[in-house]
Amino acid sequence: MTKRKNIAIMGAGLVGSLLSLYLAKRGHKVDVYERRPDMRKVTLDGGRSINLALSDRGWRALRGIGIEEDVRKVAIPMHGRIMHDEQGNLTFQPYGKEGQSIYSVSRGGLNAALMNLSEPNEDITYHFNRQALDVNLRENEVQLRNIETDEVETINPDLLFGADGAYSVVRGAMQKTERFNYSQTYLEYGYKELTIPAAPDGGWLLEKNALHIWPRGNYMMIALPNIDGSFTCTLFFPYEGERSFGSIKNDTDLLNFFLEVFPDAIPLMPNLAEDYFSNPIGSLVTIKCFPWSHDGKSMLIGDACHAVVPFYGQGMNAGFEDIYVLDQMLENFDGESWEELFEAFERSRKPNADAIADLAVMNFIEMRDKVADPRFLLRKKIETKISEQFPDKWIPLYSMVTFTDFPYSYALETGQNQDSIMKKVMKHIQSIDDYNKPEVQQLLQEQLVHKEKLKRYTGEASEIRK
Repeated sequence: MTKRKNIAIMGAGLVGSLLSLYLAKRGHKVDVYERRPDMRKVTLDGGRSINLALSDRGWRALRGIGIEEDVRKVAIPMHGRIMHDEQGNLTFQPYGKEGQSIYSVSRGGLNAALMNLSEPNEDITYHFNRQALDVNLRENEVQLRNIETDEVETINPDLLFGADGAYSVVRGAMQKTERFNYSQTYLEYGYKELTIPAAPDGGWLLEKNALHIWPRGNYMMIALPNIDGSFTCTLFFPYEGERSFGSIKNDTDLLNFFLEVFPDAIPLMPNLAEDYFSNPIGSLVTIKCFPWSHDGKSMLIGDACHAVVPFYGQGMNAGFEDIYVLDQMLENFDGESWEELFEAFERSRKPNADAIADLAVMNFIEMRDKVADPRFLLRKKIETKISEQFPDKWIPLYSMVTFTDFPYSYALETGQNQDSIMKKVMKHIQSIDDYNKPEVQQLLQEQLVHKEKLKRYTGEASEIRK
């Protein structure tokens, strides 16, 4: 137990809500400020939700506050990807070993669950409809406008956390301080949310235990299952060009495009035109910055300091892991030097945040145009055989990111080494049977020299889990 602090969190999204629970568990008084109204009472504008893919890092953080089992009741396991080609043929690619899955959950549903969990806690108070107008980092003051009454108030907490997303007001104040490094990078793609409704009997019109992908080279559509039988679809599409958001101007353009490119989806989407033209186009941004803290009084967390594009399904999981790592550091914290704690935290997390940002962009290319390539699929099968033969020396990159708690930076470095090895191996591979060629086996024996490093990280991960 550290000395009790009055803590303000800007942002009542997933990361802000979970952080409030962890900080209250440590004995602190927490006030959470949110610009929007209470999502449990008011239906917020749709079209930007992109279902979440919960994986091991996220589950670990939920387990830490005892909500894991409740969330599992409304989460749908996805055992792998199902690719849809232009003729409607399906190809299944498992995500990991048998029993390994990622889970589709509703962003709003999970957010509401975290808020509901906090309501009985006297140390957590939510303040909705509060717009942050100004952040004075020197005095640790935040000026807030009550959107309902137009009144302005100033708060002065002991500690301030910016969990207010990619366009963080707290980070905006930090950007004005000396030696603050910041970059934002947008993809030339946007996204638009679409829907496949439930079947008349309430079931799913597609295989529910999979993430569906329509890869088309320069763009793609994905679909994740919902508990009510529907699928939330997301079209990732260039802003401009021959085939782009800019080129589809009316219902006829949209229908012709889908008939040509996603023909098997058309019968499943009776509200396609309504969804397409009413839902906004979302942007895809990567944010990197450093430092994440200021003067031991304020700290950024989650998307506020490391927003990533959604193609590894790790944005929320990385934010939740931030909280878990911070909580582990608080375990042995003396309660005095928050500046030292914050600096240790940001030094620990920054390399991993940068790594998952880079991995997410790389995975977009894989999902968009490689998952339909027979040669790529053969390579994935060969990687699976290597992992089965050398389980202590080879964990596929996707599995390291999704099904372990190895540092993201280690996963990126190891994945790059594995890619170099696979390029050499695949020169000898034309079919799955070629895996047993003597030259392939000899090459693998020569190349797989990372056993001790992998074991070290495995040991560290085991200690964290304990």
